[in-house]
Amino acid sequence: MKNTFSSLGFNAIISASALALTMSLATNAMAQVTTSSVRGSVFSNTGAPVSSASLTLSNSATGLTRNVQSDVNGNFSIRNLPVSGSYDITVNAPGLQSRTIEGLRLSLGQTAQVDIELSSVGDEVIATAMRTPLADIALGPNATFGALELENAPAINRNISDIIRLDPRVFVDESRGGINSIQCVGQNSRFNSLTVDGVALNDSFGLNSNGFPTERQPFPYEILDQVSVEIAPFDVKYGSFTACNINAVTKSGTNELHGGAFIDYTNNNLRGNQAKGTTVEFDEFDEIRYGFDIGGPIVKDKLFFYAAYEKLEGANTYDSSVIGTGDFQVSQADLNEIAEISRDIYQYDPGFTPTSNDNADEKIFVKLDWNITDAHRASFSYNYNDGFNIVRSDGDSNEYEFSNHLYERGTELHSLVGSVYSDWTDNFSTEVRVGYQEVDNRQLSIGGTEFGEIRVEVGNVDVYLGGDDSRSANDLNYDLLDLAFRGTYDWNNHSILFGAERKDLNVFNLFIQQAQTEIRFDSILDFRNGDASQIEYNNAPSQNPNDAAAVWGYALNSVYAQDEFTWGDALTVVAGLRYDWYTSSDTPTENPAFLADYGFSNAQNFDGVGLLQPRVGFTWDAADDLQIHGGVGRYSGGNPNVWLSNNYSSNNVTQVGARERGINLFDQTYVLAEDGVPNGPGWAVPQILADAVATGQGRNFEINYLDPDFTIPSEMKYALGAVWNPDFNTGENLFGGEWLFQADLLWTQSQNTAIITRGDLVEAGTNTVSGTDRSGLDYTITVADYDSPLLDSFSLTNADIDNKAFVASFGFSKEWDSGFGWRFGYAYSDAKDVQPMTSSVAFSNYNNRAYTNPQEQVLATSNYNIKHRFTSSFSYKKDFWKDYDTGIYAFFQSNSGRPYSRTLDGVANNLFGFTPFLGNSGDSVLIPGTERNEFTSPTWTKVDLKITQDLPGFRENDRTQVFMVIDNLTNLIDSDWGVLEQAGFPRTLTTGQPLDLIEEASVYEIRFGANYTF
Repeated sequence: MKNTFSSLGFNAIISASALALTMSLATNAMAQVTTSSVRGSVFSNTGAPVSSASLTLSNSATGLTRNVQSDVNGNFSIRNLPVSGSYDITVNAPGLQSRTIEGLRLSLGQTAQVDIELSSVGDEVIATAMRTPLADIALGPNATFGALELENAPAINRNISDIIRLDPRVFVDESRGGINSIQCVGQNSRFNSLTVDGVALNDSFGLNSNGFPTERQPFPYEILDQVSVEIAPFDVKYGSFTACNINAVTKSGTNELHGGAFIDYTNNNLRGNQAKGTTVEFDEFDEIRYGFDIGGPIVKDKLFFYAAYEKLEGANTYDSSVIGTGDFQVSQADLNEIAEISRDIYQYDPGFTPTSNDNADEKIFVKLDWNITDAHRASFSYNYNDGFNIVRSDGDSNEYEFSNHLYERGTELHSLVGSVYSDWTDNFSTEVRVGYQEVDNRQLSIGGTEFGEIRVEVGNVDVYLGGDDSRSANDLNYDLLDLAFRGTYDWNNHSILFGAERKDLNVFNLFIQQAQTEIRFDSILDFRNGDASQIEYNNAPSQNPNDAAAVWGYALNSVYAQDEFTWGDALTVVAGLRYDWYTSSDTPTENPAFLADYGFSNAQNFDGVGLLQPRVGFTWDAADDLQIHGGVGRYSGGNPNVWLSNNYSSNNVTQVGARERGINLFDQTYVLAEDGVPNGPGWAVPQILADAVATGQGRNFEINYLDPDFTIPSEMKYALGAVWNPDFNTGENLFGGEWLFQADLLWTQSQNTAIITRGDLVEAGTNTVSGTDRSGLDYTITVADYDSPLLDSFSLTNADIDNKAFVASFGFSKEWDSGFGWRFGYAYSDAKDVQPMTSSVAFSNYNNRAYTNPQEQVLATSNYNIKHRFTSSFSYKKDFWKDYDTGIYAFFQSNSGRPYSRTLDGVANNLFGFTPFLGNSGDSVLIPGTERNEFTSPTWTKVDLKITQDLPGFRENDRTQVFMVIDNLTNLIDSDWGVLEQAGFPRTLTTGQPLDLIEEASVYEIRFGANYTF
């Protein structure tokens, strides 16, 4: 479809472009890329192609210039263009008038189609361009967000999740404080990937629920230039995800010095305290965030810098008001007595009742851009983040922790990215990219690791003191080297892409629970007398915890090629192949007992395992204002490496456990006390436990192993969609002018989904069992009867049943000259899986779900499915006072609640012939006649609001802005509104058990701030 730059045609294109820019649901952003392209054709006013026309593309902000010539068919292509700034294109051809197009703006990953008509010789014609439409080329369902959304959205968390939640296919889980995990199309957030400037910056180990390698977003919010979220891009460049890929491209310096600074603030008095008749108490805290960014030239037109800094100083708070109230039947007197016993008898100060602890987060970003020549440019960036939270380990409603039992969860990140873009000829261009990431994760008990964990039962409450048992020997660090090369060659109407990538991951993972013992007492009196109901100890047989660390790695290698070609003026097709394969020489330590029992070794890895991923996509310009797009493709990646790491850690050779029940601690002989501490319980290890571990034959947890027939999981995605950009030609009234409508259908089907099963269980038959659970519910249920003839084990294996999902989405947007803007989106999701895989530990993945048979493979609604989700945003900007704008921006969301299961109360450990410890207090077995996740929590609806006011700066073109952001304005208006209720983890409820009120997400929060830009 040719678009001549006649006055009428060009204005229509520009109008469509401006409207498309505002559409957050628009299709075809290209994640894992950092640049854009311009292509098109040059033809005369008779329609004949103009060959050898000279085209000069320039960016005055950076001095970047590209010169190309049209081919024999009048076609041209210019690649590897930064998305920042605007471009001018000047076209000259003998015997025809020159034409200049000014102000062309590019969008991330888009190829701008610019078809240029040249008339007979005369004066040069200058036309004004705008940002290219986001609906030029659709490679699959996705969304792109530019400067307007990034600047104006009520992003109270200063997090990328605040932006991409505008897409109704993306759900941000706000039920876990500031984690804000991103769930795309009903899938686990661990199946996402995050890239910054084209290089992975996601959680490469898979430990964190937020998808980042760090506690919070690892880079300053201010550096974002454009953001895209890709759900099914039918382009072979994309890899390492099956849910969605989120890509951020950062700002760059220009020939003008520019930048700004910001500060914002909140405290406990700016939070709500009522939600649906419940008083919500927050201990006192203050939180302040501040930072700056600056960019400019080092050498004009050649070398530029951009830098940003952001700091958070806040607090983690804990609700201590429940002590001695309701079902929390532990009194302050009980806690005082436990603390006194700990200090006087065990010589350990447990701390106090925690109310708040300081936390912090610091981010630094530096970027250099170098225009080496007109044909070559380079970019280099460095990113640093160090942040921490002080969090609870055992903070459920029936648990109390003294302050020293809390732990610091923090991470230090260093990331480097270098890229070189080269145009060797008018037809051939390349990109070479190197990225390096180093992550040091720390999990440190506040009270240190010299003293083990003690748990004292007081009525229905467990009281914890000492160091947390999961932090007794816990250290994770890893590095990732990311190498990529890709080339593009244009030949006639074909654009041929080829490339290769390699990701080298090296991991050091030390995780030993109870490395300093974990001791349980049934009462305060037993604690006083030293009568322990149980004591556990785990370590390497050498008694050196580092000898039990998992030290391993692998390389993920990729090669790919594709052809993008056009048929006629209306149809574009992309078809290609991608092949990924793993190489590794690291295997888990072989366990001889496992080999003897199972007949194969537990020393399995991914070495040599590969997957071919074909992809085909198309776009069809069915009419001037209608485009249809679709495709099919296979994707792989995003499976957390922590699941694989379990096989290296839990081999029952390098780490051994021992346990004693019903012993008096004061009658024991102790060893392994650290220097300068008492040689007694908590501080040291009973001789009998140390000896059992030293033999390598103590009590062990279930061994973890990789199924020797394990196949790389993958997912087939099928998509079909359309973009309609009608002009109703009824003037600038409510419904007149141009609108943008977009709709997408997405079907996905997994193959070889990763799940955890017990490797040692053999079904011996079935039993029909009748009884009454603890809630008083009578039941009759038929369950499997198991034997365990082999060594206890958990297997990382492939499911026999495929996960499936169907997602339908629809959206529209419009802007009015009066300053109003509106967009709306809706998504329907039906996602089903075999296992939710909620955890980083095999034991927890196996146990934290609902079932009738713990070994069953049953397809059911996913834990992450949000059946209906509506999103809308509203914006209004007007200069009420002296050309200084007042802005109002609102975000609305309403979505179905989280799914959950109804289960029997406390019977899971009594129903099976072989009774492995089943977690969730035995509340895992489905009530007969119900399915997993059959039920849905209440709908959650809320509105967030941002109000801004521009003010003068110190210089004429500077701007000061003050702003207020209200998260959950709905709750501020009415305390019964904006309330989030759902079943607690692992999404199960027993009879009579109420839904949890998620307090922090249910009340409003207000932030005040200011920024200054120059």
